[in-house]
Amino acid sequence: MPAERLIEMLGTRPFRPFALRLADGELVRVEQPEFIARSPGGRTVVGRDDSMKILDLFLVTSLETVPARNGRKRRR
Repeated sequence: MPAERLIEMLGTRPFRPFALRLADGELVRVEQPEFIARSPGGRTVVGRDDSMKILDLFLVTSLETVPARNGRKRRR
């Protein structure tokens, strides 16, 4: 997955939660843009949900939008 697509998703305003789908099928949710950081080289990301995960972007097969977990409906 190109790092540019991740940067685009993080920069979307208003921010929409999304998930990184990994090669093994796991989904890593990104609820807020502050919950993820890229390494200076751009190949590795660090995500935080209930724990910290260090991911190689080469193992990310897709980005998927997901509904927010807070239970509130978004205003249009």
